[in-house]
Amino acid sequence: MKAATSDRFSHIRQPLSEDLYPIALELGVRLGLQPRHLQTLRDVARYHDIGKRAIPARILDKPAPLDKSEQEFVREHPEIGARMLMASLETAHLGRLIRSTHERWDGRGYPNQLRGEAIPLESRIIAVCDAFAAMTSARPFRQTKSEEGALREIALNAGTQFDPDLVREFLLMMGAARARVA
Repeated sequence: MKAATSDRFSHIRQPLSEDLYPIALELGVRLGLQPRHLQTLRDVARYHDIGKRAIPARILDKPAPLDKSEQEFVREHPEIGARMLMASLETAHLGRLIRSTHERWDGRGYPNQLRGEAIPLESRIIAVCDAFAAMTSARPFRQTKSEEGALREIALNAGTQFDPDLVREFLLMMGAARARVA
């Protein structure tokens, strides 16, 4: 394993999500976040799934749907990641944000069933961006969605799984990015 690239995080192994934070940062910029909040967003994006390091590969790489006990184990990863980060004064401020990245706008998320704006903004941003990244990347248990299919899915879940205002901005951002490429 490579060491983390930032001295601030030298106590943590290489993050899982190098590909998530550019899109999260772009959304943060669109939302007008200040530089220190963008830095926090970048760090949350990079380390949001670090708790998955405690989940056995046989579960994470399982080519079939997870059974109930496996699902419960995987659902512990935000709390595990939060505890990992809160063990250091340098990263403790990220713990609450990491813990909240799998909460849902409608309160049916985990681990604390937070609802709406009780979910920290950075965590809500990561939820949308992570869902898009997950749907458009290869997984052993399902087919990859096209970008358009993933965007449709995110739009369908605005107001239930995701903050509807963030979804609106995300869709505008992705539309602008696709227009730049075309």
